[in-house]
Amino acid sequence: MLQPRKTKFRKMQKGKMKGNSQRGHLISFGSFAIKALEETWITGKQIEAARQAVTRHMKRQGQLWIRIFPDKPITKKPAEVRMGKGKGSPEYFVARVCPGRIIFEADGVTMKIAKEALRLGAQKLPIKTKFLVRPDFEGKKV
Repeated sequence: MLQPRKTKFRKMQKGKMKGNSQRGHLISFGSFAIKALEETWITGKQIEAARQAVTRHMKRQGQLWIRIFPDKPITKKPAEVRMGKGKGSPEYFVARVCPGRIIFEADGVTMKIAKEALRLGAQKLPIKTKFLVRPDFEGKKV
């Protein structure tokens, strides 16, 4: 499961997510990508589940890049605990995703395989996504 080795602070405030992604919105590494169309928090477990689905369909051919990383700690208080007594302890980590953010990129496989693999990966994520192809891609359009 993805999480940082070390953080400067153990706990973090919720914060606001508004607007579109200002960085990470262009295809940089691969030829195919999935892009977020909604804003949400994506957990490390969800990223790992999507990664496994994509690599399984690609039969470990080609290459996959994960463009998001869960670095925000989410805290929870134990069940049946009274109000007050401070903030709960960190339970898991999430990645903040705004609309337009590239989540996964793939390369080294045909468009047909990449489209299906990224579709299967997108099913594991809690948001709507869109399949993208690099504008200068000149490959087999199967």
